[in-house]
Amino acid sequence: MRNFIIFILFIFFNNQVIAELLKPSPLLTPDQVIAIQLNALNNNNYPYKNFGIEQTWEFAHPKNRKFTGPLENFIKMMYSASYVKMINHKKHKINLIQTADQISFFFIEIIDKNGTRFGFNWIVEKVLIKGEFYNCWMTTSVSPPIKYGEST
Repeated sequence: MRNFIIFILFIFFNNQVIAELLKPSPLLTPDQVIAIQLNALNNNNYPYKNFGIEQTWEFAHPKNRKFTGPLENFIKMMYSASYVKMINHKKHKINLIQTADQISFFFIEIIDKNGTRFGFNWIVEKVLIKGEFYNCWMTTSVSPPIKYGEST
């Protein structure tokens, strides 16, 4: 019985740790920011429904949040025809196109859950306004998808 209680406590506390969202930090690089977002979207509903979208929202640049609205609007946007391809995708590849001191451009390749290959232009910028996110890399823009074939 003691082992069972320890096991239950382990599972409970382990899920609590897993469920915590990663937060922007000046220590994260642009490609790490994108990897955090894509890895979360890859398994969107773990450990809870829309966790991946919420994790992605955490790294939305304040400029981006002005256009997407609050989290509830962002969730709706992610389920739109343009961005639903990212949710529970099979595979992704992050390609750096160009980087500078305050902005980085990437081309992201995604194979969606149906096996279709899409590309997205993804831009991350440093937050230069003093405050909670100062000097953190955060997403400012993700293009609509560019379909370019079926995966093998």
